[in-house]
Amino acid sequence: MKNKTFFLIFLSTVLMNAMINAQEKIEIYTPELLWKLGRLSNVKLSPDGKTILFSITYYNVEENKGNTDLYVMPAQGGAYKKITHTPAHEYNACWRPDGKKIGYIYEDQLWEMNADGSNNIQISKVEGGITGFVYDPTLQRILYTKDVKIDQTVQDVYPDLPKANAKIIDDLMYRHWNRWEDEMYSHIFIANYPDFSQEIDIMKGERYESPMFPGGDISDISFSPDGKNVLYVCKKMSGKEYATSTNSGVYMYSISTAKTTNLTESNKGYDLSPVFSPDGKQMVWASMFTPGFESDKLNIMLYDFQKNTAKNYSEHFEESASNFTFSSDGKKIYFISGIHATYQIFVLDIAKNTITQLTQGTHDYKSISLQGKTLIGVKESMLEPADIYSINIKTGKETRLTTINQEVLKTVASIQVEKRWITTTDNKKMLVWVILPPNFDKTKKYPTILYCQGGPQQAISQFFSYRWNFQMLASRGYVIVAPNRRGLPTFGKEWNDQISKDYGGQNMKDYLSAIDELAKEPYVDENKLGCVGASYGGFSTFWLAGNHNKRFKTFISHCGMFNLESWYGSTEEMFFANHDLGGPYWDEKNKNIYDISPHKFAKNWDTPILIIHGGYDFRIPYTQSMEAFNAAQLQNIPSRFLYYPDETHFVTKPQNSILWQREFMGWLDKWLK
Repeated sequence: MKNKTFFLIFLSTVLMNAMINAQEKIEIYTPELLWKLGRLSNVKLSPDGKTILFSITYYNVEENKGNTDLYVMPAQGGAYKKITHTPAHEYNACWRPDGKKIGYIYEDQLWEMNADGSNNIQISKVEGGITGFVYDPTLQRILYTKDVKIDQTVQDVYPDLPKANAKIIDDLMYRHWNRWEDEMYSHIFIANYPDFSQEIDIMKGERYESPMFPGGDISDISFSPDGKNVLYVCKKMSGKEYATSTNSGVYMYSISTAKTTNLTESNKGYDLSPVFSPDGKQMVWASMFTPGFESDKLNIMLYDFQKNTAKNYSEHFEESASNFTFSSDGKKIYFISGIHATYQIFVLDIAKNTITQLTQGTHDYKSISLQGKTLIGVKESMLEPADIYSINIKTGKETRLTTINQEVLKTVASIQVEKRWITTTDNKKMLVWVILPPNFDKTKKYPTILYCQGGPQQAISQFFSYRWNFQMLASRGYVIVAPNRRGLPTFGKEWNDQISKDYGGQNMKDYLSAIDELAKEPYVDENKLGCVGASYGGFSTFWLAGNHNKRFKTFISHCGMFNLESWYGSTEEMFFANHDLGGPYWDEKNKNIYDISPHKFAKNWDTPILIIHGGYDFRIPYTQSMEAFNAAQLQNIPSRFLYYPDETHFVTKPQNSILWQREFMGWLDKWLK
């Protein structure tokens, strides 16, 4: 009897726990939950390949800010340890070449510590602080970057007007991406290590920057293995010339002669990401061949310093390559490239001139680090935020090393992601991701969202976004249709390049092909379709709002181009506008593309629309959204304008982001539920 009673109690406990677990599993993604996730970055192997150094950023919503700390863990797997505990960010962390110390920037100065986080010592005391650093492999020197004042301020010109607040502008590029240009330029300095004595500005007096703004970082600068030379990327232009050109170069500075040489002078497009081979005899870098085209294919170029020759190893490889790292013997180069809306690890065998795909699967690799036979990478997908994996360099087999957000996500029901190939109006096959809600029931009908990607040349890959988060949107009961329409990479150069000078053309037909095909599914409520997007995706929603033939019940546009003429007259990187639109609106040969501007179709608008923009977005100024909102209001179309005075092309502050998500979701729920 006692045994029977015990068994019944045990059984009821098990069933109750199962019910609790089942209930816990129905928790869904919320904006607040998204900001609890740790964000992994800057993953690097120690020189002996035994220890991984990485950063995790956690955010405090109440304080409206984040903090980045450093961590280490065994490269073979195991527990990871937090090694910094400060109230401010540590960044630019890396291993000292001898592996005995970790260097990092804290409060704008270089600090070093032991690998276990002990014995923190401030190394630099540079006036004005530093923004990045690189160790000389021989540990004789160190290079660092800092901002240098070169141009004059208004007060320099008129010292009797100390309170005057103005800018005197005589040339283009007076503002860029999210900042007004000032008198400061990022320069590279070389000094003795560890005392930082005898510093030399290797760009002294130059009105140029390295790393380049906004996309460059300290990885674009490196010492040669013998410590005698420095490679760096720079676009040595200013004003109108800078605004209309993508002609960056890879430069080499000789420490012994103080001479600088442009190693890529013959190419007039972007040259980026140089990396020395282990013996210093070669350099690999990424090169775009089309002047003015910022989204051209990144070719794998190898420079032989002894022969002074360069060879293209991408002639028979369709996609862009990035994140180069040499094998220890210098015979192979590992890199990341895209294929069919995923990003994988590939291997170039230099002698054989062959490229092999190492990893497979529905995911994105974001970065890799290699020491000896130990290869690690940062991998994410629409289903999971980034974690660290080890990869077998012979078989490509992956082993997961971290589960950084396991505790936060263990009770969250996940979405489903399906891959569909849809036939376009010109009889081509287009990959479309179909994202289904948690606990999807194919017998039910769901409101459905067409997601329009930005770029315009940026794949809808397996990214895990902290803004356009498909987990969160699907968790609210929406099906998401995400087409890799014309202009998106990882489907060949022709597919990527087609969109240039064809805004409002075939790519819009691709969008409609995707949503029309998915609307046939029994689980899609064809009477509750919405359309959303940002940047070029915002342009797409504006354009479709005037050309959708009543398919959609609502639109959301974030930082989109509305009036191509006024956008051309107010954007900053003119090379982008010139390449993608063909040139200025006053040139009659460009009339056709300006005629498809979304504002020309605003008279057809008949659908509720939410419009969002940031005040510090200088790529697509916020006045574009003002024009669109005014057009909607004046035509009595239900509309709302969400304006962020202190945000850029992106919304990055925690409380602003949560507000963004609440307004975004609330607007969709209002019109589609």
